[in-house]
Amino acid sequence: MRTVDTCIKNGQVLNVFKRQFEQHDLWLDHETIVAVGTTDFAARKIIDARDKYIVPGFIDAHVHIESSMVTPSEVGKVLLKHGVTAIVTDPHEIANVMGKAGIEYMIKDARQTPMDVFFMLPSSVPCTPFEHAGATLKAADLKPLYQYPEVHGLAEVMDYPSVLAKDPETLAKIQDANDAGYHADGHAAGLSVEQLDVYRQAGIHTDHEAGNVAVINDRLATGFSIFLREGTVERDIANTIQAVNESNAQDFSFCTDDKLIDDLMSEGSIDYCIKLAIQLGIRPELAYTMASYNAAMAHNLAHTGALASGYQADLVFLNDPHNVKIDAVMKNGQWIKEQTSHPAAIGVNTVHHQLQLQDLALPLSSDYCHVIGIQPNHIVTDHIKTHVPTENGQFQADLNNDILKMAVIERHHHLGTVGLGLVKEFELQHGAIATTIAHDSHNLVVVGTSDTAMFRAVEEVTQAGGGITVVDDEKVLATMPLAIAGLMSAKDYQSAAQDLTAITAAYQQISTNREFNPFITLSFLTLPVIPSIKLTDQGLYDFDQQRFIDLEV
Repeated sequence: MRTVDTCIKNGQVLNVFKRQFEQHDLWLDHETIVAVGTTDFAARKIIDARDKYIVPGFIDAHVHIESSMVTPSEVGKVLLKHGVTAIVTDPHEIANVMGKAGIEYMIKDARQTPMDVFFMLPSSVPCTPFEHAGATLKAADLKPLYQYPEVHGLAEVMDYPSVLAKDPETLAKIQDANDAGYHADGHAAGLSVEQLDVYRQAGIHTDHEAGNVAVINDRLATGFSIFLREGTVERDIANTIQAVNESNAQDFSFCTDDKLIDDLMSEGSIDYCIKLAIQLGIRPELAYTMASYNAAMAHNLAHTGALASGYQADLVFLNDPHNVKIDAVMKNGQWIKEQTSHPAAIGVNTVHHQLQLQDLALPLSSDYCHVIGIQPNHIVTDHIKTHVPTENGQFQADLNNDILKMAVIERHHHLGTVGLGLVKEFELQHGAIATTIAHDSHNLVVVGTSDTAMFRAVEEVTQAGGGITVVDDEKVLATMPLAIAGLMSAKDYQSAAQDLTAITAAYQQISTNREFNPFITLSFLTLPVIPSIKLTDQGLYDFDQQRFIDLEV
């Protein structure tokens, strides 16, 4: 008779292949489920799971750890408590600042958490030629990184024009992923059915940029695997979950993409996606399958995502499957307890510029201008054309109509480039906010009601070595230092969350906005691969026309 470590008895166990709960025993040995049901095994330890529902550990199909603003080892402490035992992450934020060294930092730090962290190599560093990033990674730079066992493919390919043109460098990155036995993820924002087929021809068949049912139907029609997203800004599940049914559910899993540490702590991660899906009519058994097995299948993660013989012993014990009430989490056959690790040191300052106050002046020969219009809780923007106030030929903040000046300052190579634009909907009454998180090249971005306030915010975040700051017309109200590439805190997750709470409270002192997160929203106003108009350090970019445009209409 074989003796194994553990037998879990009397629980309602999710069969992801049949999408239903069944009462049977689970036999675990070391890190693996070795048998299901009745066997002649003996176990050193018996766990009575009576009145518990047991599901596979949750998998986040696409996430940028940097967006949590804490390191991989720290975010792992939070996610494991929420039942997330594996994530598929794209470190292109830190790669756009630090290149290969940034990716290797993330891999090193992630080894401190028992959570599985599967890295997809950044496909677009720099993201576009329309902004200055901190690094350039070509196929030859990425290929050696496949030696790391944590690396599992190529991350979201967002440069559709290069795929269409069969750019040799882009195709080489995709081919290298295939040659290593992995795949390339997609990023298909705004693409038509015909354009989606171009991605399919290149071997790309996943996407997380589907925000409504019509867009999802296009992806289903072209054979895509779809990651339904619920992050801090992009909240898509309520608008998309009705596309899921019993016959097509295998094509869907969940992701968070970008979610701040305080939201992860209070709201949750993939567990929150599941909860929303169930509230909106999806059967619990189906929702939990989407959150585990489907994500594993989309990423070809062997031995992960199911409670069956030969699979990893990653289990979530639930008191109430309808409300995702987690009782306990087991990773690799061990109960999860909070780790005592600390973020790995990096010791590199990545904020380098020589901005002067006069660089923020915005002369206008006409008062009819293009303005970036924020869409609350979305990263796409409206393209507004409107009259703005001027004085002595200079733009003046329009607090009545909520139109403010915005600046993007190159911070990697002392290039001195500064993009100036106008934005609507921050509802600032005075002061400014600045951050070194600015997707995807992560230059320094600031918005404010006066040049002096904006400059004060830039000085503060620069002295901090990167971060987020809120100032009023006289002083700095709060700063969250982000010493790791200007993207992540070097503190533990609890301290980082306290810093985030402080800057949020400071923002509420200078703004009446309560509808969206201002910091992550500001960080996406610089991303030129997302519609409709965005601002980079090189100027105002029109996604629809795929070119820079003058600020004045």
